Amino acid sequence: MTTPRVLFWHRRDLRLADNLGLAAASEISPALTGVYVLDPQVITPPEHLPPMAPARLWFLIESLIELQQRWREAGSRLLILEGDPAAVLPQLAERLGAEAVLWNRDVEPYARERDRQVAKRLQADGRRVVVDWDQLLIAPELLKTGGGDPYRVYGPFLRNWRGQVQARQPICTDAPSGLLDLDPEHVPTGDPLAALRESHGFEGADLCPCRPGETAAVQQLQTFSDGALSSYEPDRNFPGVVGTSYLSAALSVGTLSPRQAWVAAQEAREQSRSDEQLAAIGVWEQELGWREFYQQALFHFPELADGPYREQWRRFPWENNEEWFASWKEGLTGMPIIDAAMRQLNQSGWMHNRCRMIVASFLVKDLICDWRWGERAFMELEVDGDLAANNGGWQWSASSGMDPKPLRIFNPATQASKFDAEGDYIRHWVPELKHVNTKDLLSGDIAGLERRGYPEPLINHKLQQAHFKALYATIRS
Repeated sequence: MTTPRVLFWHRRDLRLADNLGLAAASEISPALTGVYVLDPQVITPPEHLPPMAPARLWFLIESLIELQQRWREAGSRLLILEGDPAAVLPQLAERLGAEAVLWNRDVEPYARERDRQVAKRLQADGRRVVVDWDQLLIAPELLKTGGGDPYRVYGPFLRNWRGQVQARQPICTDAPSGLLDLDPEHVPTGDPLAALRESHGFEGADLCPCRPGETAAVQQLQTFSDGALSSYEPDRNFPGVVGTSYLSAALSVGTLSPRQAWVAAQEAREQSRSDEQLAAIGVWEQELGWREFYQQALFHFPELADGPYREQWRRFPWENNEEWFASWKEGLTGMPIIDAAMRQLNQSGWMHNRCRMIVASFLVKDLICDWRWGERAFMELEVDGDLAANNGGWQWSASSGMDPKPLRIFNPATQASKFDAEGDYIRHWVPELKHVNTKDLLSGDIAGLERRGYPEPLINHKLQQAHFKALYATIRS
């Protein structure tokens, strides 16, 4: 009797280890085949949506190439196809005679509608469809307030989320092995990854701290757990210090699972030797909580992808100076900490989180540009571009999101003095200012002759802060 063939559809779970949907698929049948569909709506989206960042495409391609090798080592293969998943997957299932197709769920509005269409067509053909949550530690449906509503504030969400995570005590599952491959005659021809690998256009692979592939993600997690995690607080705030995990891209595309991250934190807790280390680990757990808060917010409030959570921000009179915006995006504002951060993003595909908050505040509350311009710009550049996290971060910075604090404005000079006190980060990314003394470098108050071609500041922060507050007063009512 022939062993039934099962398909597993990879999306944001580009790994074999600790993949809940894949583990479930391997329990149904060892005759298991993986598939990833290069969806044009994701790879080359329509013009009204931001294009996939070259850095993100590079990370995706290299992770898929390694994933193919991992499938071969497990005894089967990962097929890479192009096209609309709602058409491609039913055709593949028919060709292979697959009895079931499994995948892990997603929070993004487009993905949810796409998945409904795929499931509908597969089920119409009489095939079994099995889906589960994998990219979150706690499913969105399980996290509600006492009144049964989704959480809108992080603090209460964190308490419930942490309590449920601790009660469940997550464990990590092994990668499947001993799988049965396809007959060669059933294997589709062509290698769409080869063309993409030649054309992604990302030149900052050597500068990017996020490394593609499951193997690199596990190694980075181990390195972080053995080192920087014990001093994550306060080191995470200093962009010139190796104080973060650099796992944002891995968590976004799923070369690492949130359970692996959580379990690593618990193992570090067991080995900690001081209250300071325990506190640092707790802060990193809170950051994992922020990630899930934004994911769950997008699941329950998909309208966040289209505009502000707080209705009054739809009336804000944005000035949207296109020349200022271009200078901000290119790192030519004349404000050293802003320009250093934006150049880091442009050149490496990644930006330190403290700097993301600084540049976002500057664009919105100094340059008076619509935060959605910045949100799109980040998605065009980030290796770790993630709709939920990016949208949540920008709405937090703009004060238009789920945040009880009505207004938050960062002073670039103050931020630079607190978190890059010696100017090392600025000098690294703005080398034309290496010769400037630290006090002037941090304040941005650089004499004309000392600038050597570096631009004058676009604005005066104190004046623009007052101007922004006056505009904000018009929408408060």
